[in-house]
Amino acid sequence: MEIKIFSLFPEMFDGPLGSSLLGKARSKGILQIDIINFRAYSTNKHHAVDDYPFGGGAGMVLQPEPIISALRSNLNLHDPETEIILLSPQGAVFDQEAARQLSQKKQLAFICGHYEGFDERIRSFVTREYSIGDYVLTGGELPAMVMIDAISRLIPGVIKEQESYEDDSFYHGLLEYPHYTRPQNFEGMEVPEILLSGHHENIRKWRKKQSLRRTLLRRPDLLEQYELNQEEEGLLEEIKAELTLEQNADGE
Repeated sequence: MEIKIFSLFPEMFDGPLGSSLLGKARSKGILQIDIINFRAYSTNKHHAVDDYPFGGGAGMVLQPEPIISALRSNLNLHDPETEIILLSPQGAVFDQEAARQLSQKKQLAFICGHYEGFDERIRSFVTREYSIGDYVLTGGELPAMVMIDAISRLIPGVIKEQESYEDDSFYHGLLEYPHYTRPQNFEGMEVPEILLSGHHENIRKWRKKQSLRRTLLRRPDLLEQYELNQEEEGLLEEIKAELTLEQNADGE
């Protein structure tokens, strides 16, 4: 996959995109990431890329010309396999399904803003607009890093074993089950006996049940959107009955 990032602060990406799995994927040629400083496309003698908003108001607004010139010089704007993504608090909230869809594209472009906002006409060149949550950051660089990390790990070859991400929280719509490793006993806290049994079917069912229980307790909104199969419906009924018993015991 080819990724192009349009930013006023390219140096912010050096560490996150050059380390760990992303760094390895780049060295193997699985990911090609280019960072373009759109200030270089300013025609202003001072290389300014922002100006005061028409109509007055606080802050400065990014001008359309430097950003659009940078896009035109580095992308084929008519390629259906290229997604031009604007990072904005007004965008749809980025989630695992969006990451899955974007991981199948040939080329992604991220526009990272700063200051008060963008000239509205920039949106005419954008194919998607995303936010990573209901809060405001100083710029689009951190959201771009988050999205690139989430998307890249779904690209074949970035993670060695496919199962490593297929069991992740949100991949199938539920939170992930709990994990354990050595030592078997840590400060009196034991690994669940079933995980030591070697019985693969019982372990699978236990993990499914724990995934459902954790989702019910922590993110019940996810269950409202999740289509349960027959086994999961039965497990969920067991969980609810167990929780009722626990609540009754606590109330005694």
